[in-house]
Amino acid sequence: MTKSSRPDRSTLPRLSVGETVALLLAAGGPLFAKGIIVRRPLVVWLLQATGAERAGAQLLQRLRRRHGDGPVLLRIPFREHAVVLSSADARRVLAETPEPFQSDTSEKHATLSHFEPAGSLISRGPERAARRAFSDDVLQSGCPLHILLPRFRQVIEEEAPMLLAQAGEGLSWGAFKDAWFRIVRRCTFGDHAGGDTRLTALLIRVRSRANGAFLAPKDRVLRDRTLSSIAAALHSAEPNTLGALAKATGDRRARPEDQVAQWLFAFDAAGIATFRALAVLASDPASASQARDDAAPELPFLRACLLDTVRLWPTTPAVLRQTDRDTRWGDAIMPAGTGVLIHLPFLHRDDERLPFAHRFAPKVWLTGEGERWGLIPFSGGPGECPARNLVLLLGSLMLQSLLRESRFDMPAGEALNTSALPATFDHFSLIIRTARLRADLR
Repeated sequence: MTKSSRPDRSTLPRLSVGETVALLLAAGGPLFAKGIIVRRPLVVWLLQATGAERAGAQLLQRLRRRHGDGPVLLRIPFREHAVVLSSADARRVLAETPEPFQSDTSEKHATLSHFEPAGSLISRGPERAARRAFSDDVLQSGCPLHILLPRFRQVIEEEAPMLLAQAGEGLSWGAFKDAWFRIVRRCTFGDHAGGDTRLTALLIRVRSRANGAFLAPKDRVLRDRTLSSIAAALHSAEPNTLGALAKATGDRRARPEDQVAQWLFAFDAAGIATFRALAVLASDPASASQARDDAAPELPFLRACLLDTVRLWPTTPAVLRQTDRDTRWGDAIMPAGTGVLIHLPFLHRDDERLPFAHRFAPKVWLTGEGERWGLIPFSGGPGECPARNLVLLLGSLMLQSLLRESRFDMPAGEALNTSALPATFDHFSLIIRTARLRADLR
């Protein structure tokens, strides 16, 4: 090969040691401190009280002004890591998943293998294809309205009034969470599983160990017990449930129990997003009124409220990829084996680029602006969350049922300023005031 035909091996801009340490502390620190998989309530409260997560986004803005829009390499020994600084580059990484940007990164293996060692997110090749296809088929990832919609609506319309009756004048996260998990178990396995809190407790225990990632030894006994419990629940799944659809596929290559462990993990985050959306609507009477009137089959405004809630407070704040070969970025090369980080609190709250960065803006999802601005609350491309449409459906149905039954507002002094929302939202200590609607207002 002649010198003129040799590829350009110039590398991407590299942060200094000081910049790298600052980035790891300001952007990475809060992600790990509050829990990668299971959130730690006290840390979430502290982050909201101090506004510390805003500092990570501001640091990334300064790095972009200093080094440009392209990805930057961190100064970390043993393995290259890069951070994406523009929505255009984030879209490229997601669109080119899994080749050359593999989704089964070393970091994901370290966390997810604690509870789903054969999950599609940490698989590749034919195994990943089979496992992803299984989730796409059962969750009907391409359909806004799942075939089991009538059953889902029935379950939620039975559970929501019971939740409100129990809540009285104040709806707490604890009460909402218990009702939400009951709905998830009934929709996934059937009515007989509604009260099976043991399964949910097992999942929380094994996922809590995943917060330690590389540092925590795997409890294989607990993991196998949890996966065996999911397999048993699938085996006994009732008709008109996600479990029944899973059984109908008959594809054991997909390791259904591992994929269902991921679904239940996603539904956990979906419950958080739904409760937060309810709190935002309780602070915004005009949006709450519009949401209460949302009667179209796909509940577009309620979906938009959920989408913007996840944009504002991503339940998966870091999207990770890993290059399986050298990739070109303009005149520079990102080496094979580089870990790539897309930091969603930065991209979604980038007030140098987004005019609505810190305000509640559901209308951007109704007009298509969300996609044009490169917002990715459920990731994107071939690696997009297969539960996206199902999560939005169940969350919207839950909000619709609650808003039909009650009026919600926030205690004095605790209402959110929907034009200047905090970087962190502590939903754990939140109590939303409720008042049953009069019959003539229904």
